[in-house]
Amino acid sequence: MNQRLDARLLLDEMFSPAIAAELCERGHDVIAVADRPDLRAKSDEEIFAWASAERRWLLTENVKDFRPIMLRVLSAGSPGCGLLFTSSRAFPRSRKNPGPLINALHAWLSDGPPAPPVTESWLLGVPDSSWDDLPATAEGQLQQVVADD
Repeated sequence: MNQRLDARLLLDEMFSPAIAAELCERGHDVIAVADRPDLRAKSDEEIFAWASAERRWLLTENVKDFRPIMLRVLSAGSPGCGLLFTSSRAFPRSRKNPGPLINALHAWLSDGPPAPPVTESWLLGVPDSSWDDLPATAEGQLQQVVADD
């Protein structure tokens, strides 16, 4: 595994703390907003500021709110965090089967986030495929192929 120490992640409020717990079990530094009372009541701007102060990438489906925040911060200087976007279409949120999202995040974190000046990345699913049947390394390779298309 090629895990980088700087691959730290904050899961936005729509993601279950169970996802963060499983990723921590796999050796990653991941925090879920939903698991932290001090973060749950914060606005998007405050969540972004907290992630920046902690030097964490922020996983969210909320492109329409977080992209403008990132653009404002970029115009004022360099942000302390990046945005990792995904969607419920790519990874349907399911308490019964969070495995595909967990496996994709594990692969992304193991590969390490994009190097600066990149401030945005997308976690894409593989259409009509079962992520559960693939080893983590294959998921990362397939994710890269999909992202490159």
